[in-house]
Amino acid sequence: MILKASELTRKIFFIFFDMLIIFISVYIAFELRFDFDIPALHKDSIFITIGILIVTRISLFYYFRIYNISWRHFGFHDTTGLISITAFSTIVLLAISYLLRSSEYIIPRSIIPIEFFISLFLVLALRISKRLYLERRSVNVDGKSTLIIANLDKANTILRTINQKESGYYPIGIINDSNHNIKVNGIEVYDFESFRFLDRECEVAIIDESVKLAGIYDKLKSLGIKNIKVASEYGDYGADIKNISVEDLLARHPQDLDKKKIESFIKDKSILITGAGGSIGSEIARQCERFGAKKLILLDNSEFNLYSITEEIQDIEVVSVMQSVVNKEFLEETFQSYKPEIVIHAAAYKHVPLVELNVKEAIINNVLGTQNIIDTSIKYGVEKFVMISTDKAVRPTNVMGTTKRICELYAQNSNGQGTDIVAVRFGNVLGSSGSVIPKFKAQIQAGKNITVTHPEITRYFMLIPEACELVLQAGAIGSGGEIFILDMGEPIKIVDLAQKMIDLSTKQNIKIEFTGLRPGEKLYEELLIDSSDAKTEYDSITVASPTLYDIKKLREDIRDLLKSEDTLGKLKEIVPEFSHQKNL
Repeated sequence: MILKASELTRKIFFIFFDMLIIFISVYIAFELRFDFDIPALHKDSIFITIGILIVTRISLFYYFRIYNISWRHFGFHDTTGLISITAFSTIVLLAISYLLRSSEYIIPRSIIPIEFFISLFLVLALRISKRLYLERRSVNVDGKSTLIIANLDKANTILRTINQKESGYYPIGIINDSNHNIKVNGIEVYDFESFRFLDRECEVAIIDESVKLAGIYDKLKSLGIKNIKVASEYGDYGADIKNISVEDLLARHPQDLDKKKIESFIKDKSILITGAGGSIGSEIARQCERFGAKKLILLDNSEFNLYSITEEIQDIEVVSVMQSVVNKEFLEETFQSYKPEIVIHAAAYKHVPLVELNVKEAIINNVLGTQNIIDTSIKYGVEKFVMISTDKAVRPTNVMGTTKRICELYAQNSNGQGTDIVAVRFGNVLGSSGSVIPKFKAQIQAGKNITVTHPEITRYFMLIPEACELVLQAGAIGSGGEIFILDMGEPIKIVDLAQKMIDLSTKQNIKIEFTGLRPGEKLYEELLIDSSDAKTEYDSITVASPTLYDIKKLREDIRDLLKSEDTLGKLKEIVPEFSHQKNL
């Protein structure tokens, strides 16, 4: 039983060999010091030195958990720790030798550095040799031939991750266009063009997540590689390797994200988030937790959504308010009780076809709800109010976009009463509830054809975390009255998105069906109303030109809208650019 591989046997193995190393290194140090003729006077000193080092070094190794390290994954961080502890034990030996200088047990000072270097070499050699043995024994030569695309440091970490029998991968090359014609951990590094002409069959590609995946994905497809993985979450002991997703391909990773600016905006603040359980609201709550908010007041009228996000936020104070923004009286009680300093308004009905079927309800929730939350924020002295808007508010063709445009007008023209009010406009976020990607995934999973409304329809896309970080950054730089527009990159054809998802699924016989545009749906969305929009200090954030609307007149118009029998006519009166496309 004692020989069975376990934590205890591993510790006994290394303790025994570390003691043996100390014995060997001390003895060799004395032999070298005295030209292999140790005087009888110093022979007792050998055993004194060995005893001191065994007690100090082995104790320190045990205390600092050197014997808990997984030697299969022995890395740079572990090496520096081992060197530091070995050096400290040598300093202890030096101090004791100084105290013994007047005794009969004299430890020559020159012995100490000689022993240190010999011992350090042998200790490291033992660890490295064990790791090399384990890796050589565990490499799965029968695994799938695998290509790694990453910078050299991350490629090395990926190699360490997959060099184990159970991984099922056999690395055959690394692609790096900046550094090639070298080897990393025994694996040849190529540039992409060189590898293309090697005529080597490859089954799997593992790509570092920071690489521009879309372009690489097309190159790999041209090589016939369909099994593509993404590596992320790097640490001393490996990387997380998962299947590539369409979100990975469409991720933009803004280069001018200013996390210090966001932190200065959020840190130590009490923040109220409406629609806190939705796709955007819940991610903003996570970001606020990450950036050090003092307290989160999470407001949502969905019990399940509110429960889910409340359970997730653990590190800061959370107040859960099950409430609708439509009820102004209840909102006032919430503001009186919790006194938020920042309000982020993400509550809205956003699904275009459903809103077309429930026009009155959407106007009440989106328009009246926004008016209520803005008025209440001003009344209770909120420092900053940030409203989430949409690209569908630009020259709207549907009721949802028109309600959001009215919200933008109300936000922009309510500014200047003590609360800085800004709106942030962006396109679709990947994976949000009700968006095309979860719908397409469900259709593929069920083995059904994917339904796309029109072959030419395009949309802007951004990852939810990226969009929410930029929302907070826009809120941080806003001084009130602005409508910020997030740079969404180039619009993407939905049919191309659907085809990529089919390719990634590797499912057979799934096709794309065209069903026709739905009520209120545009072929393409816009983010800008006119060319007078201005850049901010960040390329990812633009400021829309202001639209003046007398706030008293707008309040009257909203009141009339809520009572009007001709709802669409009144929407057109408030937003003249509204061109309703009900049946296309």
